[in-house]
Amino acid sequence: MNKLKAFILLFVFILVGFISAQAQRVESDSPLIGKWDLTINMTEDQIENLGLFRHGLMASDGFPGWLRVKLSGFSTLTGYYVGYEGSARPIAEVVYDESEDKYHFTIPPQWMDIDDLYFEFTLKDDKLSGYQMLNGNKLEWTGVRAPSLEREEPPIWGNPINLITENMDRWIIPANNKFQMIDGVMVNTESGGNLISNQKFNDFKLSVEFRYPAGSNSGIYLRGRHELQIEDSKGRTDEVSIGGIYGFIAPSVYAANKPGEWQTYEVTLVGRHVTVVLNGKEVISNRPIPGITGGSLDSKEGEPGPIMIQGDHGPVEFRKFVITPSVN
Repeated sequence: MNKLKAFILLFVFILVGFISAQAQRVESDSPLIGKWDLTINMTEDQIENLGLFRHGLMASDGFPGWLRVKLSGFSTLTGYYVGYEGSARPIAEVVYDESEDKYHFTIPPQWMDIDDLYFEFTLKDDKLSGYQMLNGNKLEWTGVRAPSLEREEPPIWGNPINLITENMDRWIIPANNKFQMIDGVMVNTESGGNLISNQKFNDFKLSVEFRYPAGSNSGIYLRGRHELQIEDSKGRTDEVSIGGIYGFIAPSVYAANKPGEWQTYEVTLVGRHVTVVLNGKEVISNRPIPGITGGSLDSKEGEPGPIMIQGDHGPVEFRKFVITPSVN
């Protein structure tokens, strides 16, 4: 009996090891694993039907998106998805259909009152192409691998640029703008358009003084792609609270002042790595930003980008906004 039990146990171990090895061999080296910058194409009718905004961009530019696929265990592909709104949403499983050489996954909606989102796509020549179903709308999209943004040399800092001027001439002013200059302070009085800087930047240091009333919400998009949150977070230290990179990096401590009080941000962005000092306390220390956040201008992470101030949420004021770009 003992020999029989030992034989059965040995057989089970061999069988489990064989299955695990097979699964690992199939999926652990999947070419889909990695981070992808997406461009989601929509017609003007689809944009209108879904009630989306465009930051003043043309529909032909496409909406930005981001996808990360990783291995969970031996054989399951999971990941995260960022669309044109909201934060990074977890994907329970990315399923591969070997018979059709296609992938698909489904995720629930986040801030929009819509059906679950279904994605189907292929991987060919290291590029993604597919579509997503969004409330009956078939939106085609493409994807390329996200760049590493590693820097071989440390930045050499140039001259500081003051982005606050009396006539706001360093910004692209949208038609629905609610920002105005009041006694040297750039004030967003109510929900309106987003400000986009005329200049684009690669690596930079940013020094900002801002304040907001109770319950308000805004943000600063670094290179127009990574939102540094401004919000009355009421003591929270999560991925969507003040001091964090929206949906990706939570601040290490709660360092915000009370609503109505002036606050400071000191930000350094080199490649993907960001350091954030809020009111003199380092809340993010040289952390890599995985990808773009919801509401980004585009998904072209390898290119310089502008600064964008979120004006479509709530009131916010800025009395200092100085950027020091790198010259290398």
